[in-house]
Amino acid sequence: MTDTYRHKGMRRALVEEIIKKGITNESVIKAIGKIPRHQFLDSSFDRFAYNDVAFPIGSGQTISQPYTVAFQSELLEIKRGDKILEVGTGSGYQASVLCELGAKVYSIERQKKLYEKTSKFLSKMGYRLNLFYGDGYKGLPTYAPFDKIIITAGAPEIPKKLLLQLKIGGWMIIPIGGDEGQIMTKVIRVGEKEFHQETFGNFAFVPMLKNKATD
Repeated sequence: MTDTYRHKGMRRALVEEIIKKGITNESVIKAIGKIPRHQFLDSSFDRFAYNDVAFPIGSGQTISQPYTVAFQSELLEIKRGDKILEVGTGSGYQASVLCELGAKVYSIERQKKLYEKTSKFLSKMGYRLNLFYGDGYKGLPTYAPFDKIIITAGAPEIPKKLLLQLKIGGWMIIPIGGDEGQIMTKVIRVGEKEFHQETFGNFAFVPMLKNKATD
């Protein structure tokens, strides 16, 4: 699918919208303005691709609202070269933003069909990252510790195994809550067994399912 002047114009309008909603990080804004979101969606959604809403992508998953992607990315405060664990690869849109921000990305997806589809797509897009199929609650202990961790699904609780994969001084951005909605939470690892939490308002994500990886 091509990236036309029309798509670029819609992307500029999207950028203006997320700025009005409070996104200020210039690198995040630049990434949202660069990435062709319409290519992450079925072609039938093309004219809606730059609306600031989530869309279904199959396997019971969605591509997140651009504002939400920008908001989580801004909270990560990524420095070039940061080692980031993303739980929930999904369409790959959030992962591509992380790559544009200069992060070294490790991403895990529990839906096998989605994992296979997104792996091929991101490679075709030219993004070089480390993708894994498996249970996000377990994370990737072999590759820990991570500078930051981002969860792109609603978690009923903070996964303890993921907390232990953070380096001391690092943090996790996670939406915590049930089906009625989640509270965006930043969990900072300040010591070996000491963590500090901050909250940043209400959001809505598909649920993070525990102990499951599906074919």
